[in-house]
Amino acid sequence: MPRLAIGPEFPRELSALAQPVRRDAVVALRRFLLNVSGAPHPERVRGARDPRAATLRLADGHRGVVVRERDVYWLRTVLPDPQAWSYARRHRYGVNPVIGVVEEWDAEALERVEPALRRSVGRGRLFDPICDGDLLGLGLDGHALPLFRLITTEADVAALEPLLPPTQYVPLAVLARGGSLSEAWRELDAWRASDEDTGPIDTEDLYAALRRSPDRAVFVPDKLALDRVLQAPDWCTFLHPPQHRLARAARYEHPMLVVGGAGTGKTVTALHRAAHLAARGAGPVLLVTFSQSLAEELSARLDLLIEDDVVRKRVEVDNAERLAMRIVTAQEGRRPALVGPGARSLAELTDEALRLLSITTGDLLDDVDPGRKPYRHMVVDEAQDISPAQWRLLRAAVPRARDDLFIVGDPHQRVTDTQVVLGAVGIPADQRTLRLSYRLPQELLPFAVRLRGGGPSPGLVKGVTEMYGFSATRNGHRPIVRAYDTMESELAGLRATVDAWLAAGLAPSEIAVGARNQGLVRDATRALDGLDVRVSTFQHLKGLEFERVALIGVAEGVVPGPSPEDPSARARALQRERSILFVACTRARSMLYISHSGRGSPFLPL
Repeated sequence: MPRLAIGPEFPRELSALAQPVRRDAVVALRRFLLNVSGAPHPERVRGARDPRAATLRLADGHRGVVVRERDVYWLRTVLPDPQAWSYARRHRYGVNPVIGVVEEWDAEALERVEPALRRSVGRGRLFDPICDGDLLGLGLDGHALPLFRLITTEADVAALEPLLPPTQYVPLAVLARGGSLSEAWRELDAWRASDEDTGPIDTEDLYAALRRSPDRAVFVPDKLALDRVLQAPDWCTFLHPPQHRLARAARYEHPMLVVGGAGTGKTVTALHRAAHLAARGAGPVLLVTFSQSLAEELSARLDLLIEDDVVRKRVEVDNAERLAMRIVTAQEGRRPALVGPGARSLAELTDEALRLLSITTGDLLDDVDPGRKPYRHMVVDEAQDISPAQWRLLRAAVPRARDDLFIVGDPHQRVTDTQVVLGAVGIPADQRTLRLSYRLPQELLPFAVRLRGGGPSPGLVKGVTEMYGFSATRNGHRPIVRAYDTMESELAGLRATVDAWLAAGLAPSEIAVGARNQGLVRDATRALDGLDVRVSTFQHLKGLEFERVALIGVAEGVVPGPSPEDPSARARALQRERSILFVACTRARSMLYISHSGRGSPFLPL
């Protein structure tokens, strides 16, 4: 029986095909898995750069491109026949000799580039000071080493990026900008998907390499697994190596804090960690986030991620306020009043819940029987907006034991006035950082960083968190900033923009419109009457993402609004306003549209 691995491009390309073609392709793959009569058989590719490349006829006029090694098949893409043959001839494949992940090379394009590099070689080549052994020690491919030796400038390395596997490009880029061998090694090692994969690497073992490459392949042993991979969103199935390494770690001896910029996959990592603990942990899991609306969103995403109903029921999703309410309600036998005579504030309920937990489970500063805590594991998303009192409650709800707290957040996206340091509330956490944004296009990233201010931000960790090293992995559109004379013309411009996006084929669910306050939200909703797109305040876009985002009313006096008189309070308020706008801007995957009437917000980059 064949062992079939699906690459991330295949489900996306399959979904774009006409329904009859898509149906036939799925049926063909099911037959291929079962190895039954009528199943497609691999056809060799004449002139292929890699002899393991083959094609499978999946539907009339369409073929899948596979890399075959004995009974292992890695399904890369599905294309019309001519393009499939061309793709199969164009690429070659390998296994990184240092970290053991699969690599795909655009071999045909590299052959065309080599003469140009030879013509540009001058007296000094960029990597002349580095010996072959050191370059090979960074996992650079021995067959490509003569090509790399021709490189003379950092621009040459940048030009090669689309043609190289990232595990080849990354160490080259570090060295090209003057980085050390140890820095290049650290960047390469970040692409290792597991801390457990430290043994010898067999570069001829495609199966093992695919297992080490969760962002490039997932094995489908049967029809059910195949259907799930073809139907589930990418984030359910294909994890980038840094995310996989954090989410699937066998154990953490101390609380773990993961910080990262917008779109780096913090929430996806948190969801997968919660699923991992539910399946393999030692008790119930609580997934905590900032608000009830975000809790509902995360709960729905967990329903997609966890197929097993028994495992899914081991994860509760809530926010800190509702957790406090539930603890007090369970003790008092009725829901506490939040308004009217005898009402308590949310802060008072949090303090009371902490007191009740202390009575139930013992002194918070001592280790206790894990079974006496409400939860065995806790995963916290949007950590930057949780208050000190809420952190003390969360700390008290899980035992001080292995895999107790897994925390993700970004101080630059804080929308509250909270600036808590975890160590100050009894959570001395180990820290990891995610620096690659998989959501933001390269064209939007510098705009967003300038808008946010790009400087350090306090909170979560001792000292400050820098935006240094935050980068994007793909391209999109440059942000559009439109100025209008009146609010009426601005709203007309919004309507025309959204109409154009929908006419271009974008689904309404992939569009969001945001404004700073509810009055502007009502104005936008009226302007978009009859269009089923999401319209909300900037804050309520937090934690979500869309293909295109339009923000209106980003004008002086609105963003930011009036500031307090006290200088320190004014500084905090302005920084919070910057963060709120930054959060709204970074919800866009491909295009951001910003408009204002009159003078624009002082936060907008010039």
